[in-house]
Amino acid sequence: MIDFMLNGQPRHCEALPDTSVLELLRETLGQTGTKEGCASGDCGACTVAIGEASFDGRVRYHSANACITPAHQLQDRHLVTVEGLARGDRLHPAQAAMVDCHASQCGFCTPGIVMSLFTLHEAQQRSPAPLTPERLEAALGGNLCRCTGYRPIRDAALTMSDYPEQRPGWLDLAVDATVPTRALHADDTFLQPTTLDELIEARRQHPEAPIVAGGTDLWLEVTQRLKRFERLVDVTRVAELNAIEATTLDDGRAGWWIGAAVTYSRLEPLFAEHYPAFAHLLHRLGSAQVRNRGTLGGNIANASPIGDTPPVLLALGSRLWLAGPEEGAGEAERELSLDDFFLDYKQTALNQDKEREGEVIRAIFLPRPEPDRHLKVWKLSKRREDDISAVLGAFSWRLEDGLLRDVRLAFGGMAAIPRRAAAAEAVLEGQPPTVASFQAARAALKEDFQPMSDVRGSAHYRELSAANLLERLRLVLMREDQGPDATDSPREVMLHAYAH
Repeated sequence: MIDFMLNGQPRHCEALPDTSVLELLRETLGQTGTKEGCASGDCGACTVAIGEASFDGRVRYHSANACITPAHQLQDRHLVTVEGLARGDRLHPAQAAMVDCHASQCGFCTPGIVMSLFTLHEAQQRSPAPLTPERLEAALGGNLCRCTGYRPIRDAALTMSDYPEQRPGWLDLAVDATVPTRALHADDTFLQPTTLDELIEARRQHPEAPIVAGGTDLWLEVTQRLKRFERLVDVTRVAELNAIEATTLDDGRAGWWIGAAVTYSRLEPLFAEHYPAFAHLLHRLGSAQVRNRGTLGGNIANASPIGDTPPVLLALGSRLWLAGPEEGAGEAERELSLDDFFLDYKQTALNQDKEREGEVIRAIFLPRPEPDRHLKVWKLSKRREDDISAVLGAFSWRLEDGLLRDVRLAFGGMAAIPRRAAAAEAVLEGQPPTVASFQAARAALKEDFQPMSDVRGSAHYRELSAANLLERLRLVLMREDQGPDATDSPREVMLHAYAH
């Protein structure tokens, strides 16, 4: 059973473990304002707002794709759909602005766009800030409209603050959303532990049950391949997996342990302050709806060769904190270099032997940036927004007396796993960033990778692209070496997250 609030009204629903929020709304509750478009989290037609209580007792809302959000994750949460925004005949500002700006034609995508605008409006009410083009693209980048073009939708976003606040009264209530969590039972079909001990016990009892966090990849098994899950283990409520803690490793490196269930949206401020290149990549990692739900731990555990974050973490020298059951001792924990985690296509160091069955990623170590270490991240994809990488390169290095030191070159899309280019690294280590040294490094890439061809790019395209990314790195180093008086443009020639 799921207990949650729908548009301010309590709901008590029964659902199978692999039921999505969209399926629950349309087929169980008869709320058909939320539409199904792609059923894969790409088009945004099914966008809803999910809220939970914050430290001040108020409910904070984020946008989510209902088609790939597990319905059981609504437990103790507030769900807002397009049916709940109006106050009688008086429209919410997001709705009124869409009407007056003629921002809807066929109307199929409109409910999802309105809900994205609703969450943007809520954020503005809480923390007013200029609606820059970057913020608008981030808020609406996950909503496709095949009729109007986007200018009237943008106009609606920019003008909705001019409308009077016609809001349902329940939106302004300070609600304590922490309903007592259901006990963990062996016969539950959707296990929702709240502590690491409970998670380990759930994994011990049901090692066959898939783990779900954001569901942005796992739920495609349901919507695209029609797979059914008899039981699932949800990690989004595990306190230890939601923490971000400053730490110092035994080797002296300072940094942060980032819980495996921490979402990309929560990481954006940390990355923006310490790793701008990583923060920039997040703008091209899915949409706001995906970033609100997708997790760093999930992107790693999924072990996709084209996952966006693993190459960056490999370039930074990240480590993993793994936890699993240990007979008679509660849990067994270990640290592992990320370099040793990926074994083969979709194969990782998790659960490789019977003794460690049920092991999970507890946290990811992100080192604090060193003053003399640099990071560059470049992603190539067919679309600028909301697309999967064809090739991604993440490069980290130090310059010491004009020589490259501690070179780490990591790629996604070039092998069955995210992987460092060991041969190319060896060629550059201790060398000046000259044309000759980088030419040798590009040649060494052929020893490191033999990429495959697929719908995102041919093997030849990937080989050429990876080599070109190394050449781009050389040009960046050359420009930096010339100093601020260099005559060439300081702007990098690359696909930025935004067109302006």
